[in-house]
This record gives sequence, C-alpha cells and structure tokens, in this order.
Amino acid sequence: MASIQKTAIVTGASQGIGAGLVEAFLKRGYNLVANSRNIAKTNPFPASANLALVGGDIGDPNTAAKIVETAVSRFGRIDVLINNAGIFIPKPFIDYTTEDFNDLVSTTLAGFLYVSQLSVKQMLRQKSGSIVNISTTVVDQPIAGAPAAVQIMIKGGLNAVTRALAIEYAKDGIRVNTVAAGSINTPMHKPETLEFRKGLHPVGRIGEIKEIVDAVLFLTDATFTTGEILHVDGGAHAGKW
Repeated sequence: MASIQKTAIVTGASQGIGAGLVEAFLKRGYNLVANSRNIAKTNPFPASANLALVGGDIGDPNTAAKIVETAVSRFGRIDVLINNAGIFIPKPFIDYTTEDFNDLVSTTLAGFLYVSQLSVKQMLRQKSGSIVNISTTVVDQPIAGAPAAVQIMIKGGLNAVTRALAIEYAKDGIRVNTVAAGSINTPMHKPETLEFRKGLHPVGRIGEIKEIVDAVLFLTDATFTTGEILHVDGGAHAGKW
C-alpha cells in the first residue's frame, strides 16, 4: 500500500525558525501550509505544488480557519501542527503596557488556541496527529538582568496547556509537545545583543535554527513522547551557573 503523504502546518513561517521548519518538512516530502502575517506578499519560498501560503494574523480566528481549511481542502489531512508564531517583548515588569500585553496574548495564546482547536478536530477524525509548540526556556529558569515577566507569564501558558492536552488526547492518537528554546540566532534579535545572549547559556553560545528544527523533527517522530517540554537551550534550564 502506498504511504499517505503527510501534511504539516507551520505558523510564523516567513523567517527564522519558522522558515527553517518549512524547508525541513518540505525536504521530508510533506505537504505544507505556511502562515505569517504577510507571507503571501513576501513569499520567501520557491513555488511548490506541496506548499500553500496563507497570510493573516494568527491571533484572528478567521486566519486559523483559513489555514486549516486550506490544509484539508488542498491536502486532505493535518498530521503536524507547529505553533511557532511568537513575538519577543522583554522589559521590566512595571514597563509593560496594555498594548504589549494584548500583542503577546494575541500572538502567543490566541495564536495557539484557534488553529490548535481546528487542527485537533481534524486529527480526531484521523485518530492521529502531532502538535509541537515553540516556547522559551526562561519560563522554567528566569534570568537575573534579563527581565521578561509578562512574556514568561504568557509563554508559560503554552507549557501548561501542552501537558493538559497531552493527557486529554492521549487515547486519541494525538500527541502534544513543546520545544523550550534558549536564545537562537534569528532575525528577531539585534546583532549588538549577541555577546550578552551568549552569556545566557552555560555552553557559552547561542543556538542555531537547525538545532530547534532538529528538536521539532524529533518530537514529530517520537511516537511514545507526549506532554514533554524539551529544552533546547545550552543547559540554561538546569540551574544557576
């Protein structure tokens, strides 16, 4: 019997980790639906029959619906959902604004919720599926001198819901895991912060996009692993150093 061609969804897909994930899954022969706010305009990928681009704000339920509808109507199924979309707003606790909070909730929590709900509905029909969220290691090990409490509060929600959903859907063939990333070499960060960011990891360097991609691919394949928060952070979660 011919093996079924699998389909993945990647949010926050236009650059950095998201773009790396798109390339890795296409290389593995997956069909792929890639989302970011302006992805249809900027189109960072070569045209491919296996790739559908869906532009729009992932915090908007209509965007989530369009992504899932595209996956099902064009490719017939959803095997993997990578909730990678995120924004980074580090600042002292008392300096966070209502706008910062709303932006973080919209991208990180609403951006997870709507597309995950709709994907799980499809995965339940298939009786299989894998969700991988991208979180941050500072949820478990905040760092003195690098305040980001509201960011951490909201990303911590992803870690918590990972375990909750892993238990809720364990009997349905749906696995839910999270990669807790350290500081990664992506366009999100200013080059002048590099030396400071190296010092945030016991191994003394920042992570590379490929190292996060490899962790996501591992969790995609790891059929006996669910509810896991996999730290890819040069040891930063392990304690004080």
